[in-house]
Amino acid sequence: MGSQFPTTVCELAVPLAASNAVLEQSSVQAAVVHPAHRQLPLPDWTSATRPRRVAVIGDTGCEVPVTGPARNCANHQTGWPFPRFAASAAAVTRPDLVVHVGDHLYREDPAKENDKAANPGCTTAADRAGWDCVVADFFRPAEPLPATAPVALTRGNHEDRNAAQQGGAGGAWFRYLADVLRSDGRCITYSPTAPIRAGTLNLVSVDSSFADPGDTGSTAQTAVFTRRFDAVNRAAQQHPANDYFVFTHKSVWMVKAAGTLPPNVEWATHVLDAAVAATGPHQLADNVRLVLSGHIHLYQMLDFDTPRPPQLTVGSSGGPLDNGPDDTADDGGTWNLTFHDASGAVRGQTCALTTSTAKKSFVCH
Repeated sequence: MGSQFPTTVCELAVPLAASNAVLEQSSVQAAVVHPAHRQLPLPDWTSATRPRRVAVIGDTGCEVPVTGPARNCANHQTGWPFPRFAASAAAVTRPDLVVHVGDHLYREDPAKENDKAANPGCTTAADRAGWDCVVADFFRPAEPLPATAPVALTRGNHEDRNAAQQGGAGGAWFRYLADVLRSDGRCITYSPTAPIRAGTLNLVSVDSSFADPGDTGSTAQTAVFTRRFDAVNRAAQQHPANDYFVFTHKSVWMVKAAGTLPPNVEWATHVLDAAVAATGPHQLADNVRLVLSGHIHLYQMLDFDTPRPPQLTVGSSGGPLDNGPDDTADDGGTWNLTFHDASGAVRGQTCALTTSTAKKSFVCH
């Protein structure tokens, strides 16, 4: 469609009984094909089994902002690490399923990037979010992963819609990566929830790309996201024997500041926590076992002694890392860490983290 998307996009449903899927050379009219061997990985689970190894990535694009310094896109050792991460995850982890929690496209001003030679169609501000930049930021560096396993995607705030809701990064998302593709370059603010059945494991994508867009702590959109989490609960309640994972770009319960007292805990995206609390049962269904997110550029795993499922935040796959949680509200206190097995028995050592800004320590015994 025009100069931004000079491509034809085809979709084909693969029969559940298929044992192999290959792109036939005679049917492909493209200069470059990814994966190069044209072999498409199929799920290796059945209706009675599930993926055993799930790779989670997020915030993977090479950050080239309009203002401020650009990431070193050409150096994958000390600069942009995503190509190296993708290759390692595919070769070492050998996942059965890959989940990308959003923010695929970061090249807001390609004129500032230092890997133009490798991306001749992604070199000027006018090329932003065009096909060649989508290839540069996602399809080429991510190639080892979709060549290894099926990939589930959700939308990040970098795949936002512009004022005209036409073209741009949002248009690229809906043309190439969304659950329901669009051929006209249009994008919408809030996508409906998208369920993905992987045997006895069910994933539900919740589009939080526009949740509290300024990250100010606003809860003005609570009703919008309550409807989406109500939809998650309805789906989970229809299959109570199956496990559900919610994956959404902005974390529901990522901690950005914390102390020992509940009032000292500050969530990164208040509106999503408020939306879950406003659902019919005031929580996610009991068989929602995990929430996967990104947005904040770090890794954080939280478990709770409440009905909340664990929250895993993986926003560390490409961009510069953010600071960890601010624990100054608990200056001088101690956090205790104990590992338990499924039966509740303590495994290994118990560790104590002192949060004093003057003398931090982490001691296990």
